[in-house]
Amino acid sequence: MKIQAADDLRQGFIRYFASHGHHAVPSSPLIPQADPTILFTNAGMNQFKRVFLGEEVRTYRRAVTVQKCMRAGGKHNDLENVGYTGRHHTFFEMLGNFSFGDYFKEEAVRFGWDFLTNVVGLPKDRLWVTVFRDDDEAYRLWEKIGVPTSRIVRCGEKDNFWQMADTGPCGPCSEIHYDQGPAVPGDAEPNGEGDRVLEIWNLVFMQYDRDSTGTLKPLPKPSIDTGMGLERLAAVAQGVHSNYECDLFRPLLGAIGDKTSRRYGEQAAHDRSMRVIADHLRAIAFLVADGVVPSNEGRGYVLRRILRRAARHGRLLGAREPFLHELTGAVVAQMGRWYPELKGAAETIAQATQGEEERFIATLDQGLPILNELVEKAKGAGRSLLPGEQVFKLYDTYGFPLDLITEACKEQQMQLDDAGFQRALDEQRERARKTAGFEAVSAKPIVMDVAGRVSGTTFVGYEGLRATAVIQAIVKGDRLVKEAVEGDEIELVLDVTPFYAEGGGQAGDQGVLTGPDGRIDIQDTTRPAPTVILHKGKVSAGRIREGEQVEAAVNSVTRLDAARNHTATHLVHAALRELLGPHVRQYGSLVAPNRLRFDFAHFKPLSSRDIDDIETLVNDHIRRNEPVQTNVMGVQEAVASGAMAFFGDKYGEQVRVVSVDTFSKELCGGTHCRQTGDIGLFRIVTETGVAAGVRRIEAVTGAGAMAQLKRLEAEVRELTELLKVGPSELAAKTRKLMAQLKDKERELEQVKLKLASGSGSEARVRTVHGVVVHAQRADGMEGGELRTLADRLRDKLGSGVIALGSAKEGKASLLVVVTKDLTARLRAGDLIREMAAAIGGTGGGRPEMAQAGGKNPEGLDTALEKVFGLVEHAVGK
Repeated sequence: MKIQAADDLRQGFIRYFASHGHHAVPSSPLIPQADPTILFTNAGMNQFKRVFLGEEVRTYRRAVTVQKCMRAGGKHNDLENVGYTGRHHTFFEMLGNFSFGDYFKEEAVRFGWDFLTNVVGLPKDRLWVTVFRDDDEAYRLWEKIGVPTSRIVRCGEKDNFWQMADTGPCGPCSEIHYDQGPAVPGDAEPNGEGDRVLEIWNLVFMQYDRDSTGTLKPLPKPSIDTGMGLERLAAVAQGVHSNYECDLFRPLLGAIGDKTSRRYGEQAAHDRSMRVIADHLRAIAFLVADGVVPSNEGRGYVLRRILRRAARHGRLLGAREPFLHELTGAVVAQMGRWYPELKGAAETIAQATQGEEERFIATLDQGLPILNELVEKAKGAGRSLLPGEQVFKLYDTYGFPLDLITEACKEQQMQLDDAGFQRALDEQRERARKTAGFEAVSAKPIVMDVAGRVSGTTFVGYEGLRATAVIQAIVKGDRLVKEAVEGDEIELVLDVTPFYAEGGGQAGDQGVLTGPDGRIDIQDTTRPAPTVILHKGKVSAGRIREGEQVEAAVNSVTRLDAARNHTATHLVHAALRELLGPHVRQYGSLVAPNRLRFDFAHFKPLSSRDIDDIETLVNDHIRRNEPVQTNVMGVQEAVASGAMAFFGDKYGEQVRVVSVDTFSKELCGGTHCRQTGDIGLFRIVTETGVAAGVRRIEAVTGAGAMAQLKRLEAEVRELTELLKVGPSELAAKTRKLMAQLKDKERELEQVKLKLASGSGSEARVRTVHGVVVHAQRADGMEGGELRTLADRLRDKLGSGVIALGSAKEGKASLLVVVTKDLTARLRAGDLIREMAAAIGGTGGGRPEMAQAGGKNPEGLDTALEKVFGLVEHAVGK
């Protein structure tokens, strides 16, 4: 063997192909740039997709990459297989060489054979080759290079024909396989059972274009796309039979063993868990470094599943406290040399991992009682099948691992309703697919009719706010009309317009259209179809007709206000990434004339210090009055230059790149200021959470920011007058008043508790089958006060059931506490659910404590009396 170490294989692959005229292209991120069709980058060719489709031209015709890939969601999903085999991974590195209409089959075959046999040094008599059944050319080329015909196998379309989609570029492929020897179980030829003969490199000969009828037509410029997994190549080169035994994983497995006091190779079940953790640690580190944070949707949901699956296997190894975050540094140390983004995000990776681990431990503690309750109910009803829909809720809502649910079923001699679970899972996936933006929203029929009739609208609003245009169509309701009169609410299509149509989060323009005999006040502008811009408005004077010439004038005040907010949004995005870390990514935005809203990926609320720092940094760039530059270029050229593109957005061949010095660079079709100083002032109004792993900033700029400052000043003046102090003394005076108020509240609470504790007339105490049951009204008390009273009574009783009720402001509250020694026979949640009906409410909680609320305080006495019968029924069974 000439090259064995994974680092040498990675570097040697780049050097070999660079020496043969290939341009070394850096790995693209795991989040696809300008490609909404895939969830994660899953192959080396993803970043060259537009080149293969003929939509983009690069400065080079040969390329070589080592691409970081993820297969844990969508069509390519290996997540559930990880750990159970020696070759499945979520994250992996793909080595690839590409030809864009340059060399073809002969060179691809020669390069592949030469690299594996002469550079890596794999023995030729261990290699097999497969070709597509009809590809005689490839067969002859392999034979010509020295492969015996006995080791060249023709295969069908399933194994040896590749296509990008149902239509478009496609072609036969040729795979190179490696025979690991008889020591490995499996067939002794390619594409058989077992792992003895492994595919290591796939060479795709992209030579056809398949049309909608299925007909294959030769491409004018055939291309080459190859892919080889580094992990599998490293295992073969190092003579080991599992990817996890190569040097890419050995350091991680050692670190996991040190952390969990286990040793890889000693016990099969433990080895499986260690493989899961090793694989998932790499996925976690790379996903967070590329801007994904745990959440309940899309990529964040995949990361959450990966992280929790790793944590679950940590528990199987005996880990009871968060530990994964302490191991992410091992990934950074090993891979940071090749992927410097890991080093820059090391702290963020550890923080995001620790936070999710802690939440998952809480999930296990919360979910186990619910699972136990589901099992008990099913057994109590005489069922041996655990309802799939209920199990899916536990799995989906609480993130409870399915394998743990399955194990619990087996222990209780029960089965999981797989069909019901799958139905619920499919429904959830369909909802997720729709919310992820993979399903196009169709325009109403009249719009599609208009799109077919008119030539489309040319937008000229980047250059100015006025234009002379011709009315191409008038839509009134759901029909086309030839004219409209004063008072009519209509939608117009012009041949040319300076009005910006709503898009990219920016609100549509407002303004006026003036014709020879009428005027239309435009309230909104939208683009319901790619070629159609609709101007929504009302005829305010006279009449307008189809074919008339009009003067279009955008409201300059609202346009400039929106431009201020849009440029500020870009500055906010850049500031968040600089201050919080590169994981911050835009999840959505709203740019209106009066405000801006920015949703972004982050795993915890911002502190007051964070907000101050963001405001300061943005305002610093505003004061610098930096030029806001716009350039038009190819989408991949833009991404390669460092411009940020957003997952789910569709881009044309040419895109606009908006830059603010070296601070911000984004693909954006919106309108912007000419200088950052035009923004004037930036102020954050609120910072909130909108979903797991997603935060939202709402802010104002310019005149809006000044108005907000004036409102704050007015409120400060009012407070100083009320409290009779100067502005500088306001905080101290407020703190003093708050301390006094808390003291009074504590005194009042003590008085209430004293009265309630000593109020024997309100308490009913009975012994039911040996269990002391204490029921008592304590009107006027709130939840916290009831819990404090219950704690006192529990300490007094030692063992028993306490039921408390309170009426306050027309509402009723119930609290039930069961001492721990009784929870095997009595559950507070079960008791309170029955009692809550009497007060017209619902309730629930843990076995030892549960609460309920309702709108019928008149039923409190009935509810409290009910507890005695419930205890008698439960204990007397």
